Amino acid sequence: MLLYFSDDEPFATGAQLYSYHPITDRDLSPRLMLRVDIKGVLTSAAVDTGAPYLICAPAVARYLTLDPAMSLGRVRLLIRSVLISGWLHHLRLIFPAVRGNDLLLDATAFVPDAGYAEVWGTLPSFLGMQGCLDRLRFAVDPVTDTFYFGPLSWE
Repeated sequence: MLLYFSDDEPFATGAQLYSYHPITDRDLSPRLMLRVDIKGVLTSAAVDTGAPYLICAPAVARYLTLDPAMSLGRVRLLIRSVLISGWLHHLRLIFPAVRGNDLLLDATAFVPDAGYAEVWGTLPSFLGMQGCLDRLRFAVDPVTDTFYFGPLSWE
């Protein structure tokens, strides 16, 4: 059974199991890690409600074949104490479900310039709040390591 509001409307239409671990060997704090499909590229991404946007790791970005002329603009973000330049794009993001239905949404994504791949290292992509997580309902059950998700509206 998935999650419902008191009026029997669904809160969550899908769910997936998450992993919970540090994102690098030097990190002490574990992060909630989800499987996501970013414009056809299946990858792991860390949930970071303090971050803006969906932030694509350079390893993911190189497969996206995006045209800067089709971007929303150029920006610079401070990511783990490094100022990184890149482009904002609207990208299709899918949360694959192991129970219920996959969730498809249009996310605003920061795609770093290719030159930052070495600085980025093995960091994953990040699911930020603005333009990404604020476009869906979600809940976390730490007892079962389940991430529930659903659309904001039922149109």
